[in-house]
Amino acid sequence: MTGQKPPLIGISACVRDLNGHSLHGATERYIIAAAEAAGGLPLIVPALGPRIDVAELAGRLDGLVLTGSRSNVEPHHYDGAPSRPGTAHDAARDATTLPLIRAALAADLPLLAICRGFEELNVALGGTLHQHVHETPGRIDHRAVPDAPVNIRFAHRAHPVRLAEGGLFRRLAGGAPEIIVNSLHEQGIDRLADRLRVEAVAPDGQIEGVQATGARFAVGVQWHPEHAVDETPFSRALFAAFGEACRARAAAARRSPAAA
Repeated sequence: MTGQKPPLIGISACVRDLNGHSLHGATERYIIAAAEAAGGLPLIVPALGPRIDVAELAGRLDGLVLTGSRSNVEPHHYDGAPSRPGTAHDAARDATTLPLIRAALAADLPLLAICRGFEELNVALGGTLHQHVHETPGRIDHRAVPDAPVNIRFAHRAHPVRLAEGGLFRRLAGGAPEIIVNSLHEQGIDRLADRLRVEAVAPDGQIEGVQATGARFAVGVQWHPEHAVDETPFSRALFAAFGEACRARAAAARRSPAAA
């Protein structure tokens, strides 16, 4: 809106090693989607774990995007079996995002959780994960095509998801009962956290979209709406709704700091 400052949107970072140096960062497509599709001012949140006061951070942000990653949530966070050798983890990210999710929901901070972030949302609220969905009876292989170019891996043609009748996603899809998504993942929700409501389900029954009850806007998707967001109507609608929730929270904070 004219004259309004863009909402400040935090974007979760992963930790990567570069020649012995730890780097905190996020893939550019999340940053661009937060800036352009959601209309926000993106700010990468470093994965500093307890060095960050997550309650303070949640009070200063207007929204939060939890990004995807090649790493997996360490299974001890949900009492899962130990990971197989060679599994990629990011303990610093876990130590940051899991408490930050809980702080964000406590502060009614708009939240959009994507892929790994979707799994983090479920774990942070007490749910569990399948570590290898493709090995679970009745499930299909949701993993990405190995070594495929980015435009192939993230193309919106992996499989359809059925949208819950009367749910937020069905409304964002203009009433359509299903959409095609670019879902590519090995892990996925096993036991759904009590506070989460199902918004989208894959043909094999795997939960791929959720919404947190009692929140201003707190949703998660297992797929990647940030990729080619301008070319996908549902992705545009999702980021637009998230951005509107961020602006509403920012406006409420300006009216009354205590309300944030």
